[in-house]
Amino acid sequence: MSHMKIFTYPEPVLKKNAEPVKNIDEELQEIIDQMLETMYAAPGIGLAANQVGVLKRVIVFDGSPREEGANPQILINPEIVAAEGSIKWDEACLSVPDFTAEVNRNANIQVKGLDRNGKPLELEAKDLLAVCLQHEIDHLDGILFIDRISRLKRALYKKKLKKMEKGKSSK
Repeated sequence: MSHMKIFTYPEPVLKKNAEPVKNIDEELQEIIDQMLETMYAAPGIGLAANQVGVLKRVIVFDGSPREEGANPQILINPEIVAAEGSIKWDEACLSVPDFTAEVNRNANIQVKGLDRNGKPLELEAKDLLAVCLQHEIDHLDGILFIDRISRLKRALYKKKLKKMEKGKSSK
């Protein structure tokens, strides 16, 4: 199996809304397997389909500590049905390299969707898992975590990105 390319900011695909999955077929199963492999290789704890250029409402994630082994989870057509509390979390993203920022999120959420076999699934999540799920579902709606930080911090990241690009092109 091969890794998929992870698109990075400012790629236009990251700002697009993913389409609901209507058919869970063999092609989708293959995409899910490749997304999991890509997420673990990156390494990351979550990956949304649009991050790999697939505009389908699919996320993969694994909030378990690395030392406990892999616990891959899949959510198709995920939606947050309940949210409460507030938490600040230092977030990073495979599509926003070399940058972290504190983001305000809901501390506890309830999410529903489908598992990879099309069976209804409901999850309650708190802390890191809640942040991860909100972050990945945002991706499906074309929202990056840098869209949730102050303009100043976002401008600083864009400036840093331009410097990095200049450095690459002068080599």
